[in-house]
Amino acid sequence: MVVESIVPGGVVEPEIPMQLDVIAREGARRMLEAAMRAEVAEYLQAAEGDRDDQGHALVTRNGTARPREVVTVAGSIPVVAPRVNDKRVDEETGERLRFRSLILPPYARRSPKVTEVLPLLYLHGLSTKDFVPALAEYFGTQAGLSASAICRLTTSWEAEVAAFMSRDLAKSRYVYVWADGVHFNIRLGEDRRLCCLVIVGVRTDGTKELIAISDGYRESTQSWGELLRDCRRRGMVAPVLATGDGALGFWGALGEVFPETRHQRDWVHKTANILDCLPTSVQRGAKRAIFEITNAEDKEAAELAVDHFVDEYGLKWPKAAAKIVDDRAELLAFYDFPAEHWGHLRTSNPIESTFSPVRARTNVTRGAGSRAAALGMAFKLIQAAEGNWRKVNAPHLVALVAAGATFINGKLVERVDVPIEQEETEVAA
Repeated sequence: MVVESIVPGGVVEPEIPMQLDVIAREGARRMLEAAMRAEVAEYLQAAEGDRDDQGHALVTRNGTARPREVVTVAGSIPVVAPRVNDKRVDEETGERLRFRSLILPPYARRSPKVTEVLPLLYLHGLSTKDFVPALAEYFGTQAGLSASAICRLTTSWEAEVAAFMSRDLAKSRYVYVWADGVHFNIRLGEDRRLCCLVIVGVRTDGTKELIAISDGYRESTQSWGELLRDCRRRGMVAPVLATGDGALGFWGALGEVFPETRHQRDWVHKTANILDCLPTSVQRGAKRAIFEITNAEDKEAAELAVDHFVDEYGLKWPKAAAKIVDDRAELLAFYDFPAEHWGHLRTSNPIESTFSPVRARTNVTRGAGSRAAALGMAFKLIQAAEGNWRKVNAPHLVALVAAGATFINGKLVERVDVPIEQEETEVAA
């Protein structure tokens, strides 16, 4: 139905003060009420033929509801919704039919967009006690901005985490994964620390994706094992390579659940640990030596750079050299994969950079109120950041890695098919 005017016939609307915000709110009010009147008129027209035994219409107008304030992106708008008296009875349920506005549902006090944005403001740093002083003047009302109202909106995150952690993983093949545990302070409860266990993966098309997030007890083997077993139960197959820091819990659990997956130690954490074992005077040179290892032309050059580091620093600072020598194979594993992927695989930066806003948010609130709330907040922040994640370099090579292709010094080794006759001759010989 086409509405010719937003002002009913015969009704004189007051003059609108010439202020931009007032014009926007008044225009929004008139448009909203006009749309609701059109909605009611269409409902009445569809039921025009429904009459009782005396020929009276079963569906009629019934005045207007009480005025109420609705918070929209244009501010707080006073709305008077039309009412409908529907005397018809549902034949299946035996209950009376009721008119329900799709534009402004009963008891709605906020537009869907405002309901969606309020938790996001909390998510990105606005404390619950700051909503009223920050937004009351903008919206023109304090209704729906109290700390308890905001907390009720954020409780839906917990249900989203539960749904996310029960989804089927068999539809996706994760070739690379990064794993890390991030700790947060908790204001309430006996355990004031939360260890958030996170796994991010790369699908065969090169897209990065959050695989799992869980509330763990520190970074123990048991906590990581429960998370990995849950992923396997939901259909996840063993990734080709996993990157993480030196936390023994994850590697122990990975060896039990996915023993065929190769290990890659995170060079950022490893570098920090090495420098902690060296005096400040030699740290600059040690950084250059580590750079020669991580950015070598190929694996052979990296091996020589490791030997050079040990010769240079091993005699005086054996602990620093041992941190590389003891994990030598795991630190250089990324050289057995496409050279285009080396920068992605040698660190767990995809997780570390994502958790920067999570830490910033918890610094504002001095920690989340509960473990469930902290996990939900971390999930939503990672989910928001996921939209900005780019694919790995040369994404077409990820599928080759998944298929078992061999890469030497970062380059694909073409398989040469030997003729059957030649194979039989070689076997006979």
